[in-house]
Amino acid sequence: MQIGMIGLGKMGASMARKMCRANIHVVGFDADGKSVDALANEPGFNPAYSLDALLNGLQLPRKLWLMLPAGKATNHTLEELRLKLTPGDLVVNGANSHYKETVKAAEMFRAADIQFVDAGVSGGVHGLANGYCIMVGGEAAAVQRVERQLNALSPGEHQWLHVGPSGAGHFVKMVHNGIEYGMMQAYAEGFSLLSGKREFDLDIAAIAENWRQGSVVQSWLLDLTAQFLKVDQDLVGIAPLVPDSGEGRWTAMEAIEQGIPAPVMSLALMSRFASQGQDEYASKLLAMMRKGFGGHSVTKLEE
Repeated sequence: MQIGMIGLGKMGASMARKMCRANIHVVGFDADGKSVDALANEPGFNPAYSLDALLNGLQLPRKLWLMLPAGKATNHTLEELRLKLTPGDLVVNGANSHYKETVKAAEMFRAADIQFVDAGVSGGVHGLANGYCIMVGGEAAAVQRVERQLNALSPGEHQWLHVGPSGAGHFVKMVHNGIEYGMMQAYAEGFSLLSGKREFDLDIAAIAENWRQGSVVQSWLLDLTAQFLKVDQDLVGIAPLVPDSGEGRWTAMEAIEQGIPAPVMSLALMSRFASQGQDEYASKLLAMMRKGFGGHSVTKLEE
């Protein structure tokens, strides 16, 4: 039982370790040689310092799993694999790629008689210990070929899900991340309200812990929130900047394309834009409008 892993970042490395510990032989490559070195002593792991070395280290027909950043890095590697692989090989793309790009990639590999599976992977840095939630798209025969790997990565055997044809895995993961945006925003706003009620002198960490015990809002996100609030309720030194990975944007755009209202997910995305300073000019305009119609003072930045 063997697979090639391309991309050994935080998730890719943990997934490689998890498969090795399930007696699956992993040949791993990353453009950063240090990431390869970090796994060199993992039993069952064989390091590869180039894509060609990885391909040469796998028995035919080959199976490869990509865990690269979505976009250029993934698309470039997929194109390179299309040229280097042979009929009967199989590629799993575990990146957060846009599902429309995934459908095109699947067609490209199908034309070369190479099987293709898209896997939406959730679990983050805790996946090694807890297992990964995996949403898989592709033809049933292709998915069956990586069933052993999927079982090894999931919390338990057959706890992954084949959700549909090519592109479906990434589509379901995209919507999953849109929901995640909304949940995070709701928690952030709620705890902000609690923190702002100074006269009650609320113990925010204690409240978070209390909500974890049988509350209807309990979740893994709340568990994580409670953990860091125990250490620092005031979040000293944390900049109010929240990047967006792209999937929240795609989910909002999908809602527009389908004409289905998704205000919570869309507003959560807009809040992330605001945290990145994208509302600064609009806020300046608002201040000047108030001055214009009401004579209100405007606060100027210190030079």
